[in-house]
Amino acid sequence: MSQMILAQILMAITLILMVTGFTPLYTTAIVGSAISALVAGFALSGKDPITLTSLVNSGLNPVIADMTGVLLFIGVMQASGFLDVIIKTIIRLGRVLGGAPGVTTAGGIAAGIIGALTGFTQPVITGAITGPAAVKLGADPNKVAGLTAHAGHFGNFAGFTHPTQVALIAAAGIGFGLINVFGAIAALTIFAVSYVRMSRSMKAAGTALSPEEMEKIAAEYEKNDSGISPMMAFIPFLVLVVGFALPPLLTGKSIPVFLVGIVSGLVNIFLARINPKTGEVSMLEGVGKIATPIVATIGFLFMSSVIREVGLTKTLSDFVQPLLNVSPLFLMWLVAALAGFITQSYGASAAVVVPFFQVVVGAGADPLAAVIAAGGGASTMQYFLTGGPVAALATVIPVIPGSDLKEANKFQRPSIFCGTLMALALALIVGAA
Repeated sequence: MSQMILAQILMAITLILMVTGFTPLYTTAIVGSAISALVAGFALSGKDPITLTSLVNSGLNPVIADMTGVLLFIGVMQASGFLDVIIKTIIRLGRVLGGAPGVTTAGGIAAGIIGALTGFTQPVITGAITGPAAVKLGADPNKVAGLTAHAGHFGNFAGFTHPTQVALIAAAGIGFGLINVFGAIAALTIFAVSYVRMSRSMKAAGTALSPEEMEKIAAEYEKNDSGISPMMAFIPFLVLVVGFALPPLLTGKSIPVFLVGIVSGLVNIFLARINPKTGEVSMLEGVGKIATPIVATIGFLFMSSVIREVGLTKTLSDFVQPLLNVSPLFLMWLVAALAGFITQSYGASAAVVVPFFQVVVGAGADPLAAVIAAGGGASTMQYFLTGGPVAALATVIPVIPGSDLKEANKFQRPSIFCGTLMALALALIVGAA
């Protein structure tokens, strides 16, 4: 047995361990990849084209700087109170536009935005406020819980910090920007489908309250004592969104998100009239949230490089060649969706998604389209079976009176399926463009 074949077998065992969850996810990725590289005969360091050191350094992708820029911005947004005003404004608009379904959808989206920016999506943060309010407004508790917990879809697929998402973006060499827009479209599709379904069920049941009753209940959770106007609070956030999304659409070139994040943070400091030194401290505190994502991202990118260099990517490519000839993007989406469904974790899905991503891009698929297919499959379907094992539906159930995990998850499933189909459609459209 050759060294390369043995290295591929060890790498495959590493990926299996990651999928099963029997061992620590990130440690397994790093240690297993290192052992496989050494068995393959790569030197620890030196002048050789490929060494263990060069493989590790491949994990230090520029996209990590982009994550840092976003978290610098979110640090001062939280400290200044601007983020809290944005959340309350979104919830207020949701109530005006759609009563209980609107309140619930707005709360879920607000939690998703927080997760997308900070790397920690906790629907319970807004659900603890909007959930009981929506139930008082006549909504079914299970539907409220299910709709609120869709926040994870937005946080993962439209966000800047999930390790698997960042690893895919870095491997594709595309940077943040359009992928976040497409991720948001897929996630908002899930919200929209659940919103329509909840609205129809309430209308059929005749549970709508009068405008006066709605105003009385809304006053309990929409109060803003900060003195910050919603228009002012949104300005730094709009600078961030326009800065990373608009240039690629107009010129085909991106502004470094690291710089966009810093500029947006400085705009926030100016508008909030914060002492610049205090603002800088707040920005740096925001970066403290990056510890886990940065280690995980480096580990996954290191693993990706080892998978490629030991020849496992080519082996997989040869095995699935007949399917690649039909539709590489559909194959990517299907494999990712199954990985998310089985592991119930976007993180654990990386063990399957990353190797297949390399195969699909190697077969000629458009990198952006491949990321949409991979991320859209795994990040959505991880919630299909149980609502997600961590920081998802299970955390919302306790704060929404009368809700049940099993019934709430049943409500989620049709919407999740629509969202993952939207991701597939977007991937195919981008791939054909």
